[in-house]
Amino acid sequence: MQQIYGYVRVSSKDQNEGRQQLALDEFGVPPGNRFLDKLSGKDFERPAYKRLLRRLRPGDVLVIKSIDRLGRDYEEIQNQWRVITKEKHADIVVLDMALLDTRKKDRDLTGTFIADLVLQILSYVAQTEREAIRQRQREGIRAAQMAGVRFGRPPKPVPPEFEAWLARWRTGSASSRQAAAALGIAQDTFLRWARRTPICDK
Repeated sequence: MQQIYGYVRVSSKDQNEGRQQLALDEFGVPPGNRFLDKLSGKDFERPAYKRLLRRLRPGDVLVIKSIDRLGRDYEEIQNQWRVITKEKHADIVVLDMALLDTRKKDRDLTGTFIADLVLQILSYVAQTEREAIRQRQREGIRAAQMAGVRFGRPPKPVPPEFEAWLARWRTGSASSRQAAAALGIAQDTFLRWARRTPICDK
């Protein structure tokens, strides 16, 4: 017997999934057939989604509010689309994009073909836009560098006590760790400053 499932994902525990749940209500997804993941930005394990995949059977329907609920980027979205439609042989309905509906629409042309084509186009557009953004960033950085703009944090100022601690370190009366601690800097920073400070004969 065909089952209709719904999947809801929000990117943090503070976000409200109400809008997605309402859309599933309107479609008629049974409350007991809904899977919800609340994830942080760095955690994308999606335990509820994995349980959903294990539940899907051929002929079932998965309903989502928008295509980005399937993944963080279009490569991942395409992969999940393939798993659901080709490996699980289930259908997908994306509520905010009518063409992304793999259920059969007429005798000659299946929804799967139309949806796959639309997904490919979306993936191409997304990839092209990402590459254009990276290119604009590279060009902007290069133009700024040519204009004399320096990127990154400004160099840490050398405290006036550095010379005294450097002299003690060079004579062996203090370690680099002791000198760094006294100056309130990292040991690597002290050693870097020491390497670039010439030894002056008195």
